[in-house]
Amino acid sequence: MLPSIREAQAYGRACLRSSISPDIDIQYLLCHLLDCSPTRLLLDAESDLTESQWQQFKQFIERRKNGEPIAHITGSRGFWSLELDVNDSTLIPRPDTELLVALALAKVEAGMKIIDLGTGSGAIALSIADERPDITMFATDFHLPAVQLAQANARKHKLDNVHFMQAFWLTACQQNQFDMVISNPPYIEADDPHLQQGDVRFEPLSALISGPDGLDDIRLITQQAANCLRPNGWLLVEHGYDQSVAVQQLFSAAGFSHISAHQDFGGNDRAVMGQLTL
Repeated sequence: MLPSIREAQAYGRACLRSSISPDIDIQYLLCHLLDCSPTRLLLDAESDLTESQWQQFKQFIERRKNGEPIAHITGSRGFWSLELDVNDSTLIPRPDTELLVALALAKVEAGMKIIDLGTGSGAIALSIADERPDITMFATDFHLPAVQLAQANARKHKLDNVHFMQAFWLTACQQNQFDMVISNPPYIEADDPHLQQGDVRFEPLSALISGPDGLDDIRLITQQAANCLRPNGWLLVEHGYDQSVAVQQLFSAAGFSHISAHQDFGGNDRAVMGQLTL
């Protein structure tokens, strides 16, 4: 006999009893599997799964039990107002990174040229491009699979005001080319013990680690951005919760002014922005 949705949920809870959030995990997986809303799960709780659905659900649960991120199991993650395809070639978009989108949109003006460095799945670039079709967005990533994934997400959402290229930060960019540079770069210290915990175990280390102090890439980005930004252009960078002061100092050393620190939804220091006033 095939299980009902309610029975499948009970099975999932038993398997994921050591998980931090088993009920949320199970809800995500079932909604993805059945292509339905959480409300529909409640209303149809006594409906039976099909054989293929039941087998697929058990596979999902086993993968989650082994620690694999929900986003990798479902192949997608919501970010800002978009549902993005994700895979193990990029960082999984985090809600905290939406702060960069909000900060950028507050400064965007029609006709601007903006670049997102280390775009990964394209989360930042595509979210801004979707909100502001009157700007030209560029996005780079050093890894070709990431560029291809971001391009696929742009096609998925029919966004044609974004241009992608494979490049290492701003090395391929010209002087005074952009009005805004945005990046969520790697910023974790190489020996950080948290790299052995949670979802990051399944994400590429190249998207996470940045030298002994976690600031190698931000150090390079601030220097390059000072050359590639137009006068009065803006630089926005995400960083670790304990790196705000150090990042502000890097901004200042590179010639930026009007430097400000910003907190994420949890109240942690998460981003620094500054303006290149000449």
